[in-house]
Amino acid sequence: MAKKSNTKPRTKKKKKKILSDERIKIVLGVFTIFLAAFLTLAFISYFFTWKVDQSFQYSKVISGTDINAENWSGKAGAHFANLFINKWFGIASFTFPFLFLIIGLKFFNIKIYSIRKSFKITIIGTIILSVLLGYLFGNSNGFLGSGLGGSHGYIIAQWINSFLGKVGTALLLAIAIITFIIFSSKKSFDWIVKISAGLFKKEYNEFDDQYNKSEKREKEEEEKTITTKSETTEEQEITLDDDLIFTPRKTEKADSVVEPEDEMEISLLKDNNKENDTTESEENIEITIEQHKEEKLNGKVKSLELEDFDPTLELSSYKLPPLNLLENHGQNSNGEIDKEEIIANKNRIVDTLANYKIQIDKIKATVGPTVTLYEIIPAPGVRISKIKNLEDDIALSLAALGIRIIAPIPGRGTIGIEVPNLKPEIVSMRSILESKVFRESKYDLAIGLGKTISNETFVIDLAKMPHLLVAGATGQGKSVGLNAIIASLLYKKHPSQLKFVMVDPKKVELTLYTKIEKHFLAKLPDSEEPIITDTQKVVCTLNSLCVEMDNRYDLLKLGQVRNIKEYNAKFIARRLNPEKGHKYLPYIVLVIDEFADLIMTAGKEIEGPITRLAQLARAIGIHLIIATQRPSTNIITGTIKANFPARIAFRVSSMIDSRTILDSPGANQLIGRGDMLVSTGSDLVRLQCAFIDTPELDKITDFIESQQGYPTAFELPEYTQEGNNEIGQVDFSKRDVMFEDAARMVVRNQQGSTSLIQRKFSIGYNRAGRIIDQLEAANIVGPFEGSKARQVLFADEYSLEQYLKDFLDNN
Repeated sequence: MAKKSNTKPRTKKKKKKILSDERIKIVLGVFTIFLAAFLTLAFISYFFTWKVDQSFQYSKVISGTDINAENWSGKAGAHFANLFINKWFGIASFTFPFLFLIIGLKFFNIKIYSIRKSFKITIIGTIILSVLLGYLFGNSNGFLGSGLGGSHGYIIAQWINSFLGKVGTALLLAIAIITFIIFSSKKSFDWIVKISAGLFKKEYNEFDDQYNKSEKREKEEEEKTITTKSETTEEQEITLDDDLIFTPRKTEKADSVVEPEDEMEISLLKDNNKENDTTESEENIEITIEQHKEEKLNGKVKSLELEDFDPTLELSSYKLPPLNLLENHGQNSNGEIDKEEIIANKNRIVDTLANYKIQIDKIKATVGPTVTLYEIIPAPGVRISKIKNLEDDIALSLAALGIRIIAPIPGRGTIGIEVPNLKPEIVSMRSILESKVFRESKYDLAIGLGKTISNETFVIDLAKMPHLLVAGATGQGKSVGLNAIIASLLYKKHPSQLKFVMVDPKKVELTLYTKIEKHFLAKLPDSEEPIITDTQKVVCTLNSLCVEMDNRYDLLKLGQVRNIKEYNAKFIARRLNPEKGHKYLPYIVLVIDEFADLIMTAGKEIEGPITRLAQLARAIGIHLIIATQRPSTNIITGTIKANFPARIAFRVSSMIDSRTILDSPGANQLIGRGDMLVSTGSDLVRLQCAFIDTPELDKITDFIESQQGYPTAFELPEYTQEGNNEIGQVDFSKRDVMFEDAARMVVRNQQGSTSLIQRKFSIGYNRAGRIIDQLEAANIVGPFEGSKARQVLFADEYSLEQYLKDFLDNN
């Protein structure tokens, strides 16, 4: 017995001698910190390489030389990561590198937490966290091998679940977590006691006395265990920088002794005498830690939610055309104002009015790109009509064409006289598109038309117009204006958000846009040319747009929204089910270059669907842009004008034509070459239209064509003219092999059309047409009803199957 008693103190002395050697402590410290970093790197890498590394046995990985592990820490890292994360504790294993870090820093006399306390918290916390993750996420469909909680967490959670059920297991885990928090830190226990004290004050007084006695006993016992100088009860401060102090955390009581097992904190102290600042900083650190934990939990919940639908994902690599494709046509002009011209015109206006005994109090000039506005304030008692009647006399004195008098200017209380400049300036399309107003506009369909008299960029929203009528005589800039409108939309929208239906009876104006067929154009399924030039196909296309309009209104009704903007927002947020027919709806802009020719050849066949679209299509994102050279009353009827509040008038020959377009004179006084008046319902705005040349349009369309597009152009619903809907005799012995599948698909979607069958089965239009004829002859879908969709005569697939059995047996 004596020998045994002598050997124990010797071993203790040897251990103390070994640990007292600073070299050994440094080696052990470096080793444990390296082990912590090594395991952390291996665990993180396991999230990315676990599938590859698990495809072979780990025993072969360690022993074999030909096999290389993908883990960042090599074969050993792959083995330990699989052992800790897959077979043992899941992602809760990250606590072990933290434990090794604390031990390693202890060898360098840096104490963050007590080693004994850290060891207990790490082991117990890892087990509880592993079981909690196994209960919440299961095996996560094999993610990381056995799920987020590892094999240990998953098996124990399932075992407890079989005994206590899901609710019982949840309560047991909640009790375990609360107990762990209470015993892991005395401050958390104090916090819980204080909360309960507010509810039970009387009970707390008795409990507090017992708690203080037990606390004093624990402190006395811990004071006896303190043997080294580094663990003394006196407060220590180690200065790291001038303002950075490493301090042990104080207890709440002033006369209490600092406990060696309490946590250590780093705080910035500007004044050592301000103890309140230190306590506030400690509370702030605890609050940020709790917020960080809440953010992690919220991030996990958000990761389980689906991301918003991205309509541009199919053409995610598409890029908008760059501005360097356009030329700055106005760069040669310095933009300098000819003061002599302005002063001369001002004097002539004043002299002309003075000749008729009209006195002026003030005159001001605003210089624009092509027109200068002279605002005059007449003397009191002067009639406005008197000045307005002198329009021709002022034009004679100035020797200028296109003079227009605005009496009075709305909102200013002045009379305006617009006089053309001797040297007009070209407004380039590039200057409009690169302006801040256009770039930062939040409009759904932003259009940059040109510049006002005050040289301000004029941008308008087509979605709010909602349709646009463009009229003007030949050679006055009407086609250039249409190209400027189209170019504005191409520079602002992705192909998934916008489609054009282009009608060009002249066959030469819009042919440049055939290159962007698979990006921005929409057409009928059986149409070969993307730009519609045949009058008969124009009628079919307009009626097809009416069918599309009705279909979209049905979708809006199912989605319980009022317009396309709300519908697309709801679909992007994944609140509408695509399996029920919902889809992302792009804007559709119908551009008709020469409307007069269509009216002359087709008459009411054109006017009917145009009027219907103008009345109803605004809410579902179909907008019309109609241009004509002949703005007479038999072309632009009162029905059309009533539904086109937004109108653009280039120069016309007579006041009657101006009144036909704008309901007011003024267009007959324009100077041409892009000079135009824009009416948005009440006010008239005079603009100089932006100029874009044909080579520039070629560059834009070539740039878009060079990028990846959709397989085909956007297909409109089919439309068959009246009188062509007789299907005749159908021989069901020669029915199509896809007849039954097409019947089921039509009943399932409750929509029967040739284009739907063509898309779903990837067949040609003619074959899809024969199948729809067979379905009609078999009384599965109803007859063709013009612009309305075919009626499906069966409500569900069960009744269809019963009908097909009898039908196929008899045929």
